[in-house]
Amino acid sequence: MPVQRLNHAVLYVRDVERSVAFYQEALSFEVVMGMRGAAFLQAPGSTNDHDLGLFQIGPDAAPSPAGRTSVGLYHLAWEVDTLDELERVQAKLTELGALVGASDHSTTKALYARDPDGLEFEVSWLVPASLLTDEILAGRSSIRPLDLNADKQRYGAQTRGGVGVSIPA
Repeated sequence: MPVQRLNHAVLYVRDVERSVAFYQEALSFEVVMGMRGAAFLQAPGSTNDHDLGLFQIGPDAAPSPAGRTSVGLYHLAWEVDTLDELERVQAKLTELGALVGASDHSTTKALYARDPDGLEFEVSWLVPASLLTDEILAGRSSIRPLDLNADKQRYGAQTRGGVGVSIPA
């Protein structure tokens, strides 16, 4: 049986309490289990045991060179249900000073941010399969600036994203 989906991610962080507070505020994650130097968080609405594990390695940890001077993980991508939710997350990430980019990949509308340790992550909304056209699929060959107002008018602010793409129809 092939791999079905990513079950959870685990990050090494300098200060687990600081990182927990960030992911709670930025993405509304909740702690489901913790222990000294570690925490396990669950995304809102998730039925997963945990979606994110955090392990503290201390304040003297060097920044990750991944993508700059070495191979390594570039980012994790968290998916939201609606464009309204993507807009809410964009406002929250901006407020926290964590937003570093926003892109339209045609089939995916994406925000990019960095956590307190500089680890990058993406928050995205996927065009549902029923709304994909040849034009939208062809648009994946270029990246454009994100225009949430135009996307909400085109697809609907409350249209459930990812249906038939990342989640069953």
